[in-house]
Amino acid sequence: MKKIACLLMLLGLAGSTTLQAQDTYVPYDPDIYRLIDRYQILYGNQPINNETQRLHPAVRPYGRQDVAQLAEISARNAQTRADQFNTEYLLNDNWNYTNQENNTSARPLFNTFYKNRTDLYHYEGRDFIVRVSPVLHLEVGNDNQSDGMRYTNTRGLQVEGMIDERLGFYTFIAETQAKFPEYVVRRFEQENVVPHEGWWKRFKGDGFDFLQARGYLNYNLTKHVEIQLGHDRHFIGNGYRSLLLSDYAPPAFFLKLNTQVWRIHYINLFQELTAEYRRLQQDVLFDKKYMAFHRLGVQITDNFDLGVSETVIFGRRKGRFELQYLNPIIFYRSVEQAIGSEDNVTLAADFRWNIWNRVQLYGQLMLDEFLLNEVKAGNGWWANKQAGQLGAKYINAFGLDNLDLQGEVNIIRPYTYQHLDNYRNFQHFNQPLAHPTGANLYELVGVVRYQPIPRLNLTGTAIYTKFGQDEYSATDTINWGGNVNLPYTKRPSDYGHKIAQGNTTNQVHLDLTASFQLRHNVFVDLKQIIRRTDAEINTSDLNTAYTSFSFRWNIPQRLHEF
Repeated sequence: MKKIACLLMLLGLAGSTTLQAQDTYVPYDPDIYRLIDRYQILYGNQPINNETQRLHPAVRPYGRQDVAQLAEISARNAQTRADQFNTEYLLNDNWNYTNQENNTSARPLFNTFYKNRTDLYHYEGRDFIVRVSPVLHLEVGNDNQSDGMRYTNTRGLQVEGMIDERLGFYTFIAETQAKFPEYVVRRFEQENVVPHEGWWKRFKGDGFDFLQARGYLNYNLTKHVEIQLGHDRHFIGNGYRSLLLSDYAPPAFFLKLNTQVWRIHYINLFQELTAEYRRLQQDVLFDKKYMAFHRLGVQITDNFDLGVSETVIFGRRKGRFELQYLNPIIFYRSVEQAIGSEDNVTLAADFRWNIWNRVQLYGQLMLDEFLLNEVKAGNGWWANKQAGQLGAKYINAFGLDNLDLQGEVNIIRPYTYQHLDNYRNFQHFNQPLAHPTGANLYELVGVVRYQPIPRLNLTGTAIYTKFGQDEYSATDTINWGGNVNLPYTKRPSDYGHKIAQGNTTNQVHLDLTASFQLRHNVFVDLKQIIRRTDAEINTSDLNTAYTSFSFRWNIPQRLHEF
């Protein structure tokens, strides 16, 4: 910490007395972020402290201070017992940024632990705040395609806090031993990695053992500019899926600049990624590659947001970073052309429109390659690589309190996200950075969420995906454009390509979950997953029924939706 403070002082940053208190971030849990999105749709255009609420929902995770302010708005408007319960949860979870929490514990343990309802241990002083919470995920289940019980056993700890109201910190570490359902094991065999994770080792035959560590430091450079350095995941977009950057791949090292002025939100994200993971017996340094991403988001009105973004992925095979991409406000495509490179540059746009404080429309458009003449010709040129998303959320659907619906369509053309090699394709640690299936697909997502009583959430998720798998022979692989790890030079032709080409596969994934919150951030889940995979070449057919029961403490569900 002293070294960081000295560095900031040398930069002329630590001596300012005008910096606002900097907040940490709400750990990314899709179930919790669903609540945040719900109240942002219902109340996001209402003012607080004489200013319009400035939560920018397309860039996740969200700052705790922003979420606490939104919860204060919700507290003034909540009409149902479930909304009052949810609002109290958000206020208590972000207690150090609000004075409206009701977080005092009636019976602390040994007068030291759980002095509030939220944290195993916390300390709040004038210049220092720390929060310590245990992490536990115990799950048992039965899979009709596997022998023996399936289970997950995760134990860990998370610590977060603030120093001098300027420097925020967060760390998470957890160890897991798990035996997954057969469809997850098949995905492991495809990518040679455990989905969502990095390094792994075998455990008791068909099980896996892995350690996950995440953490960051963040500091306000000025009143409106924040810098963050860490190792974590990110999610860009308002949808169930992201076609730009999702949380599917493992955490990665990053440097992020966050700038918020007036109605403008500008983010610069630089990441160091692993070009290719190879399972070796000896210690070997994996080759690196890098990603530079920037997004300009503008709140056109209180209800309508528009974002434009650009991404470049590159590698120099010896771990060298292209310094010209550090320019935070330059057009990456022009840099790529000027240095004579073949780096992978993509352009994108996204929007979010809240209507009547009840409905949200959202979408994304990503261009990997685009030639208008080839698109108009309609000849299926291989390099017309684009992806699109359109979705809607309906809050308190049909007048029924706490019934929320979501529908989404995703379309990704073949060879999107692929490149000449692993140093420039859209993957990290052999896993896609955007959609978990890769590309060459149509997808429909439907979600029904209902909260009949405050502590009980019922969720039904249906995902239908039509995608094209590659074809394999004893000597070669025909790349039909779905697997982001393959080079696009292995394509069978330049023209005649269409979405879901190759070994066309129809897949249905149903997830029915009942989740009950025993106390703050302590959940029990009963889950039923039903999957059906039907491919033209039926070697990949698989019909799965997986039933599980889990106990979770300060950790999200482990979802395998691919």
